[in-house]
Amino acid sequence: MSIGGIEAGGTRWTCAVAGADGELDRVESFPTTTPAETIGRAIEFFTDVGDLEALGVGAFGPVVVDRSSPRWGTITTTPKPGWADTDIAGPLAEALGVPIALDTDVDAAAIGEWRHGAAQGLDTFVYVTVGTGIGGGVFANGRPVHGLLHPEVGHMLIPHDRVRDPFEGSCPFHGDCLEGLASGTALRARWGRPGEELDDPGVWDLEAEYLALGLVNVVLTLSAERLIVGGGVGLVPGLLPRVRVRLRELLAGYVEVPQLGPDLDRYLVPPALGPQAGIVGAIELARSLI
Repeated sequence: MSIGGIEAGGTRWTCAVAGADGELDRVESFPTTTPAETIGRAIEFFTDVGDLEALGVGAFGPVVVDRSSPRWGTITTTPKPGWADTDIAGPLAEALGVPIALDTDVDAAAIGEWRHGAAQGLDTFVYVTVGTGIGGGVFANGRPVHGLLHPEVGHMLIPHDRVRDPFEGSCPFHGDCLEGLASGTALRARWGRPGEELDDPGVWDLEAEYLALGLVNVVLTLSAERLIVGGGVGLVPGLLPRVRVRLRELLAGYVEVPQLGPDLDRYLVPPALGPQAGIVGAIELARSLI
């Protein structure tokens, strides 16, 4: 018996097959191009798996995660060109003929960390990915939070000092929301180069400022037991220590708990599973069906 998982990101899709124990047997990654080409490549990958029992999908979004909705599994108002109103669950189910569990890509990563990584044993935590965009998987009472759709941590509005940073923001919907100011897309648009090529301390002080402004809202609103920050930008060496310093300053001692004081290094942490958190979580989504 085999189960499958897809981390359907806005930049790359990763497909994997695992046994019933969740151990990855085969993994393939490819760029996110057009919907037809990308979904087609995923179908080809799993068509070769003769005993596939179930498939878990963690998709970039916004995506309809309400199973009772006629649009379940559809990516809606995404900034990703060509992907708005794309049904991904339907073509996969029709081609593969197996049950599908679907959630957001950041919820999948959160599930991976909850089962096997930095969130084990916690009821309430938030996984934030800072990459091409910014997303947040919110867990409360041991399960992902859904509602009208799902939390959109990356699109919260935060203070923007236009004297310090006159950049208008890169989000096509909100301009200078958190994603519009601090995502990898914003870094490239503001500085003319991708984040991995930027070594000016001032760049990363500003990035840490924006991330801390977003995370202080997460702490105060959700009372999360831990914050996990991943993604290509989130894992740039030296960034999380800067964010911790500014987060402590912004909280100003208001929430008097050890996690936000002497234990902050163990509160705001990188993912224990690293870049595999999303695909491990997608496999766990599939395991929930068998």
